[in-house]
Order: sequence, then structure tokens, then C-alpha cells
Amino acid sequence: MLGSESSEYSIYRRVVSQLMNGEEQLPSLPMLTLDIRRALANDAVQVPALVRLVGRDPALSALLMKHASCAIYRHPVPPKTLQDVINLLGMREVDRITMVHSIKSLFTLHSPAHKRLFMEVWQRLTLKASTCAMLARLLGHVAPEHALLASLLSEVGTLAVLSAFRDEAAIPSGELYYKLCREYSKSLGVIVLKKWSVDDEYIEVIRNTGNWAYHALRELELIDLVNLALYHSVKERNADADLPPLYELAAYHKLLPPLNFIAAQGELELVVKHRADIHAIAATLR
Repeated sequence: MLGSESSEYSIYRRVVSQLMNGEEQLPSLPMLTLDIRRALANDAVQVPALVRLVGRDPALSALLMKHASCAIYRHPVPPKTLQDVINLLGMREVDRITMVHSIKSLFTLHSPAHKRLFMEVWQRLTLKASTCAMLARLLGHVAPEHALLASLLSEVGTLAVLSAFRDEAAIPSGELYYKLCREYSKSLGVIVLKKWSVDDEYIEVIRNTGNWAYHALRELELIDLVNLALYHSVKERNADADLPPLYELAAYHKLLPPLNFIAAQGELELVVKHRADIHAIAATLR
């Protein structure tokens, strides 16, 4: 049985290695996403022009509308039109949510087996990204929308591993898939983000995600929020996960009282207290 699993894993490793060696096979951002990002990068762009561009993608329009009503913003008057949404969110947030939408659409596969595994992975990633956004809102230093996208992009290699099996008749079991992710997801993630020409800051986040001892600056920074979010999302999904105590994380030592209070379950009190809001944000991304 062990030999059979080892042989199966070797086959899957070969498929992923082929994907890494043929960069052109990796997903490219859709043309509409590129058009929207180019428009957003233009300081002279007018909101009506952006409304027309975004309106070409009804799913993106719906996602922006849904996101504008979520727990990050707490706006007293819910937006009613796409123009209201863009005015409320601002150009940078529209850019980031456009990227979130594109990532999901790029990696959604069509066979039932692919779909099940993708949805399980996407649910985990959106929980982590939403935790990161809420931590940014509560702790400061980083804009919540920036933290959300950084957290999601830090896992793009995990989705890229799944895309390696797009044309395969069979996909790995969950256990073998996560084993492949541990081996390949960071390298694949860096390749994908370079292909998409995103900011180098996001690439550095990929390289240090999950490195609990990572410490660059004295003040709280983006990678700290991503790692705190990863820690809490793993712990929420599996209370017995093999994690160090929270107080051993380098990111934790940058928090001051009362923001560093630890609840009975070994998580930050402020995360436990805002868990309903975190799940509400995650629901807008699914």
C-alpha cells in the first residue's frame, strides 16, 4: 500500500514539475482584468468609465456590491449602484477585489472532483484572507483590503498546484494534494505572481508565509498580519494542528496590550471576539 502511494505521488509530482517547466501553461489574468487594472492605474480615470468597464463582468459587479456591504466598511447607507460601490470602496480596493475575482475564476475547474477540492481549498483561503483583513482593521499599520489580497496571493501557488491537473483524468487525494502543496506551492506562487507582474511586496509575502520566526521590522508589517491570519485560520479549522504556542510567533511580539491578550483556546481574544465578522467577510468572497 505504501509503495503504491509512493508511486502515485511520483506521477503527480511529474505533472506538477511539467507545469513549472512550462510557464505558458500557467493561467494568465483575463484581458478584462488587465483593462480594469490599467484604467485604475491611470490617475485621470473617471468613475463612469470604470463603471462601464466593470459592468462588462456581471459576476465582478455582484462581488463588488456584496463586498461593499460587508463588515470591513460598516457603512450606514448600503450602496445601491455600481457607481456608489466604486465611490465607497475607492480605486485601490476595486483593483484588489478585481484580482480576487480573477483568481477564483482562473482556478475554478469543471469536473466534480476538481470542483470539490477547489471549493475546499477556496473556503480555507477566504477564511485566512478575511481574518487577515479583520486583523488589519483592528491592529492598524496596513489597509484591510491590502492585507486581504496579500493573504490570498500568498496561497496562489496552492491553487496553481490544483491547476496542474486540469487535463488529467484523475486528481490526487486531499492528503497527496496537500503534500504536493508543501513541496511546490511557494515556488509555483512566485512564478505565477511574476507572470502577473504584481508588486514585489506580494512575492516576498509568499516566501515568508508560515515562517513563524520571520522578523524584519520592529513595527507590525504585512507579513505579520498574513502569518497571524494563517495561524488562526489553521487553528480554527483544526484545534489539534501542529502549531507552536501563539506567544512564540515573531508577529505576536509586535502586539501591545490589550491587543495581545490570548483567549483560553490559545488564540488572540480580538480574533475570537470578531469571528462572526470574519466569517461574514469570507462569505462575500465565495
